Amino acid sequence: MAARVLICDDSKFARRQLARAIPKQWDVEIQFAENGQQALDMIRSSHFDVTFLDLNMPVLDGYQAMQAIRAEDLQTLVVVVSGDVQTQARQRMMKLGALDFIAKPVDSRRLAGLLQQYGLYVGDEQGRDLTEYEEDNLPFRLDAYRELINVAMGQAGDKLAQVLGEFIHLPIPNVNQIASSELSMAIAEIQHNSYVSAVSQGFVSAGIKGEALVIFNDTDFASLVELLKYKSRTLSEQLEIEALMDLSNILIGACLNGLSSQLGIRFSLNHPIILGRHCDLEQLLKSNVSRWNQVVAIEIGYSIHSHNVNFDLLLLFPQDAMDSMFDKLMLLSGEA
Repeated sequence: MAARVLICDDSKFARRQLARAIPKQWDVEIQFAENGQQALDMIRSSHFDVTFLDLNMPVLDGYQAMQAIRAEDLQTLVVVVSGDVQTQARQRMMKLGALDFIAKPVDSRRLAGLLQQYGLYVGDEQGRDLTEYEEDNLPFRLDAYRELINVAMGQAGDKLAQVLGEFIHLPIPNVNQIASSELSMAIAEIQHNSYVSAVSQGFVSAGIKGEALVIFNDTDFASLVELLKYKSRTLSEQLEIEALMDLSNILIGACLNGLSSQLGIRFSLNHPIILGRHCDLEQLLKSNVSRWNQVVAIEIGYSIHSHNVNFDLLLLFPQDAMDSMFDKLMLLSGEA
């Protein structure tokens, strides 16, 4: 009798990646859910032997879904599959009753080993052929970009959590394909306060170039300096600049490393520069991001709730760079 498997992830690309990684010889019936609420409804109405559960999802996230599974004693083994690889995220889900935790992108050998470890599957690790589901359209491309960034974002969050000793709350990345003239309008929600400070750093690889901006609300500087544990905690212009540069280096470096590992490339980074301090976000963007006609703008809002600190990482790519990244991603993931 085939095992019933539920894959819950808000990304269609991620669902397909995981389905591909499931061992070909494992006799399974696979169904999909797009968020935690949908997964709960399906588990309540029909038995699933194994549920693969993402963490960062709309409607109901993985934490909330896991809490409900435990509270209602729903009979399904839960394996967390997430780009958020922070130790606290893993510990929290294991405490709620998850069987195990796998980092994205899912490695077929790692998955087969885990399934064998728990006696769910006996055989090799060869993944499934899902070529009948292949497609290439703008919504699918944007979804693939979002999942690519989701993994890189999680690695950056984990690095930051290790440095600061705090849990970093991660969002669902916001991906927009727009004209550069529309950028300020598309990310207006970033400007939580009247004035911001920002650091910019360009990066390039073969056929791929882009720019990263880290944007800080000015009201967060005192808490940021406290988190970075500088010897001097008296705010000054020099200390603010040091905090800006240190946090930006951690975020941008870790995020680009996450992209590099998924695409099989290496980025060269330009020297970071202070775009502006205590200035209006719209004016800052107009002054610095106008050289590309069409861009893909990816906004990631990080937050540390315990210190009321919020900052945004904005990745900007010209369209030809995103096309190159998509082609590499499809090739490496077996979609091409």
